[in-house]
Amino acid sequence: MTKIREVVVASDPTNHDALVCRVGGSHFTVGGPDGVGRISSGPNPYDLLSASLAACTAMSIRFQARRQRLPLERLEVSVSFRHGALGERDSFARTLVLEGELDAHQRALLLEAANLCPVGKILGIGAAINTRLDATASGHSPSTQASYEDDLAQLPIPNITPD
Repeated sequence: MTKIREVVVASDPTNHDALVCRVGGSHFTVGGPDGVGRISSGPNPYDLLSASLAACTAMSIRFQARRQRLPLERLEVSVSFRHGALGERDSFARTLVLEGELDAHQRALLLEAANLCPVGKILGIGAAINTRLDATASGHSPSTQASYEDDLAQLPIPNITPD
């Protein structure tokens, strides 16, 4: 029997019709246009895609490190999303910070584990995923982060405009 995963997103009439996502016992607001000209707080769908890729990558790396008994002390995965220009594929940039007494071969094994992440395989069908190792923490500037409106503006969907 095939198992399914279900995530429910529904409007919440008790919270100005904000979209709320339910995953198991967790609930959180989904950000983005609210239909009346405001932007709801919370991660937007592109943030959630990036978070899924980062989480799956981290789990894959951690699993491989434990399985191989590698001296990985801490890991950090940061993911950013970029819409491709007209005719180009969308892409994810994934940066890995691997801390611990790891040699070059061990780092290569963990990079390979990152690239075998199941969510990455699914997303890689429609988007490029570029991964690099970095010795330092991310440090992306909030001022350079794309908004959901930026994401929507990149989509070539006729007759649909963001709220």
